Amino acid sequence: MSANSNAPTVIKRKKIVAGGGHHGGAWKVAYADFVTAMMAFFMLMWLLNATTETQRKGLADYFSPSIPVMRISCGGDGSFGGDNVFTQDALAQSGAGAALNRISTENNARGNSGTDPSIDTQGADHAAFEKIESSLTAMSGESMVSPDMLRHILTRVTDEGLIVELFDLAGEPLFHEGTNMPTDLLIQLCTSVADVFKLVENEVAVNAFTRSQPIILVDNPVWDLSATRANKTRILLENQGLAENRTQRVTGFADKKPVVKNLMSPRNNRIELILLRKRL
Repeated sequence: MSANSNAPTVIKRKKIVAGGGHHGGAWKVAYADFVTAMMAFFMLMWLLNATTETQRKGLADYFSPSIPVMRISCGGDGSFGGDNVFTQDALAQSGAGAALNRISTENNARGNSGTDPSIDTQGADHAAFEKIESSLTAMSGESMVSPDMLRHILTRVTDEGLIVELFDLAGEPLFHEGTNMPTDLLIQLCTSVADVFKLVENEVAVNAFTRSQPIILVDNPVWDLSATRANKTRILLENQGLAENRTQRVTGFADKKPVVKNLMSPRNNRIELILLRKRL
């Protein structure tokens, strides 16, 4: 027997790792993030080069408002004046990005508050609207309207003017159901509002809105109903001493502009009395 026959047998196993050259895929994620960041950076540089000083000022004001906003009252107090962040139509706007010193007409810049420059937004109208709001909503501590009626009143300032909204509550309507006959509540509200409107000389517009009907009718009455309710409100105001020549328009909007998602809610039955701004 040979001496080599007692030597141990050595088995060599070779381990092959497939795809080990790239050491995993984590670097791809990092590279994608880097490319995305670079693309965003170059987009930002391009936008800065393509915009004017006025537009850049508007972008800066959007993220850090430097324009004072107008307080809006909706029958309460606090940061939002009784409103909430979901009521888009009632929240104050911070402007349209116009420069204070160089107003650009080619970029549709519209003054330091984003309103039409032909409208007096900070002069006599502003003071008059604050006076009316204080008288209606007791912001100054005194009100010309009783607490029970205040629950039916909202106020807000828009480019058009000061809107005083009168609206139905459950079991407390402004008009008898399906008619243009006012309830005692509306008569009292119109009396109070007319007295307050006498404090200023702005023209007045009257808008009426109704809730939707529960079924589709052959002859839907909402258009005629809203128009006659608006006109009846005008008559009530004039009977309480509001000068006839101050009424500029009377409009019925039917059920086309609901304020709540439930189209048949009584809350959609409302009257808007608007103190219009004076044109410069």
